[in-house]
Amino acid sequence: MTAAATALDLADPGVDVVELTRRVCDLPSVSGDETALADAVEAALRALPGLEVARDGDAVVARTAHGRAERVLLAGHLDTVPLTDPPNLPVRREQHPVDGDVLVGRGTCDMKGGVAVQLALAARVAAAGAAPARDVTFVFYDHEEVEAARNGLGRLARNAPQLLAADFAVLLEPSSAVVEGGCNGTLRAEVTTTGKAAHSARPWRGRNAVHDAAPVLARLAAYVPREVDVEGLVFREALNAVLVSGGIAGNVIPDRCTVTVNYRYAPSLDAAGAEAHVREVFEGFDVRVTDAADGARPGLHLPAAADFVARTGAAPRPKYGWTDVARFSALGVPAVNYGPGDNATAHADDERCRTAEIEQCLEVLSSWLLEPGEGAA
Repeated sequence: MTAAATALDLADPGVDVVELTRRVCDLPSVSGDETALADAVEAALRALPGLEVARDGDAVVARTAHGRAERVLLAGHLDTVPLTDPPNLPVRREQHPVDGDVLVGRGTCDMKGGVAVQLALAARVAAAGAAPARDVTFVFYDHEEVEAARNGLGRLARNAPQLLAADFAVLLEPSSAVVEGGCNGTLRAEVTTTGKAAHSARPWRGRNAVHDAAPVLARLAAYVPREVDVEGLVFREALNAVLVSGGIAGNVIPDRCTVTVNYRYAPSLDAAGAEAHVREVFEGFDVRVTDAADGARPGLHLPAAADFVARTGAAPRPKYGWTDVARFSALGVPAVNYGPGDNATAHADDERCRTAEIEQCLEVLSSWLLEPGEGAA
């Protein structure tokens, strides 16, 4: 363990979750450098009674084992995108003209506020002993902000799927303390046109592949995205060009042009259905799918989810972006996004999180998870 492993003290179940957020953020954990924070989280959890703690790389899992009929899983990633130059750490607390009392600095929104809420909840769950009606699993994982192959949650699913077994999961990604159900899927494809290279002074001897891509862009410009009702939430789809590449020099007619498109599709579709739709839109062109990840259905009709949504006091919304709730969905675990922070500030130089949302998420989750079971004192 590193010296930082003693930085997070959860001995007091009434720990100030805003101050805890600041301390979690001030342990830098850019993707690939999460070890110090993972050490600190592991040490803090092992010091709590009644939790079984396991570690896989820089992912830490803590579980109660009271034999309850229902298990809830809470998850959040430890890593952040790179710091600014100069670094936007340590975190500072200030009054924002719109957001009020906020923490400002890397990770405050995405998603150390959610990580601190999990840690504070772990302290409360441990202090409650066997009283709560539900068993709880806390998952803290690494490498979320980089390529999917390195994602710590995916690694846990491969190495120790039993640690992720649950009836319902809450991913504490920033959602402004409102439940966001499920998530859209995402597919990337390359739409390619081919021509014939020639000197740009004699273009009639070739065929310009960039010009031939104009109909591809025209179809995208005319495209009307669908709005799809999935289990009572309306998911908005999107199909956009995100990259155009072609040409090799300033005096050569390009013989190839590739338009990379990104399709964000409702969770009513799977990757095969999404691919079929993209091929239909670009019929007559060469289409190659390069990446696809299915979304997740909301699952808000399930009793645990309905109870949780009711306790938040706000109507749930659909999640338009892709999040790791889809990984839980693939494991057969319904999941929602719910955490402090406005996604609009995630990764920004002035990344920030309202302190009131951090406190609100802790209290909502506490009231839901710490409800006494039958026969509890």
